Amino acid sequence: MVVMQGMRLVAAGVVIGVASATGLTRLLASFLFGVEASDPATFAAVAAVLAGVALGAVAVPARRASLVDPVLALRRD
Repeated sequence: MVVMQGMRLVAAGVVIGVASATGLTRLLASFLFGVEASDPATFAAVAAVLAGVALGAVAVPARRASLVDPVLALRRD
């Protein structure tokens, strides 16, 4: 559940980021060498890498939280 909530935010960020980058291709073209500004493979690769890093950032705390005994957590609160 925690991972799904985190990945929803990541998906929204990826969609907004790709849309923004696509809209700014003229500016991006001056920074890219050897790659076209509207190269779909580059956009997909960057989005996949960022989504993978975000998945790791969400999954590690979720795993640690799942190892906590719920009864002990409720007693402490």
